Amino acid sequence: MTELSLTEGPVEIIGALDFDRTDTGIVPRRLPAWTRPQIPDLFMEFMVTLTSGVRVAFRTDSPWIELDAMPTGFSIVGMPAIPTTFDLVVDGRRVAREAGSFGTRLVIDLVTGDLQVEPGDPVSLRFDEIGELGGAKKEVEIWLPQSAATELRTLRVADGARVEPPSHSRRRWAHYGSSISHCIEAHGPTDIWPAVAARAGDVELMQFGLAGQCHLDQFVARAIAAQPVELISLKVGINVVNADSLKDRTFGPALHGFLDTLRDAHPLTPILVVSPIICPMAEDHPGPTIPDGKGGFRIVPGGPAELRATSLTLRRIRTIVSETVAGRQERGDTNLHSLDGLELFGESDAATLPDGLHPDGDGYLRIGERFAAHAFAPDGPFSR
Repeated sequence: MTELSLTEGPVEIIGALDFDRTDTGIVPRRLPAWTRPQIPDLFMEFMVTLTSGVRVAFRTDSPWIELDAMPTGFSIVGMPAIPTTFDLVVDGRRVAREAGSFGTRLVIDLVTGDLQVEPGDPVSLRFDEIGELGGAKKEVEIWLPQSAATELRTLRVADGARVEPPSHSRRRWAHYGSSISHCIEAHGPTDIWPAVAARAGDVELMQFGLAGQCHLDQFVARAIAAQPVELISLKVGINVVNADSLKDRTFGPALHGFLDTLRDAHPLTPILVVSPIICPMAEDHPGPTIPDGKGGFRIVPGGPAELRATSLTLRRIRTIVSETVAGRQERGDTNLHSLDGLELFGESDAATLPDGLHPDGDGYLRIGERFAAHAFAPDGPFSR
């Protein structure tokens, strides 16, 4: 068997813009190195290392592949544990899935803030399914867990196998969003809704969905603007309500600023701005939202009326998104588009929000299919 370098040579780690280096391997990060001093807290720091949309990619004629890795997943007290899942994709088709309670796990109590560490063992994965294509050269991607940080240790192929860089013949799409784009609860890494939509639209995904962290931060806008992409989308609003982080006065200008940064680098690139999906508790009541201690979330009630009047509801956010995009279109940005999030996941889907906020695995599949049907339609914003 032949061991391949994970940092040099033909193997690419798509979706990773930086790495943490350990004594035993590398941990992909989804934001570039220069953003590190601007990341505000440990919560966002961890989300940047969760490998949603990240995959190890190359072309090979090897009949098998082995990967040694050490995942660090997490679970929330009171909520079902999410398995750590790796998917093997060959020539665009998923051919294998390995799921289990691999690696270390952080157990978080959102009510008390308590954190426990459950140590675990590294995982050694062997994929033989690629052998069904014989000695032909194949595009291979190992999609890493969307619900864990993943230390990559060793990648092996058969002795004498040819290994080449992956092809990048498809249009590249960068997507930014919250936990509902990160899709921690998805069935597996290729079932996050941006990946579902990317397959349907025949594009290459760059995933900037960061659970709890979609607050229109300028350092994220600059990171996205620096990417060589042909398509960009933002799904914004729910985290602003969750944290009550922006007000009626500041949300619109923050969205304008984010779009200005993207337009400085990509003046003609199609950009699609998506407003929040359904969240019944926050439709007409401002945030913040907090854990309810029963595996779900609830809105913080009450507060001085004078202060609550400037906080945002989801209905108000959808109006601001629509008006912001319409105004920029009127001023000549014909490659900017908006989509009401309720078209992706609306009132009829609300029963499939197990915790009142996040869709279940099947819900993410529906969102991906609906996004693709809109964005990649012949007359859609991402049409060829």
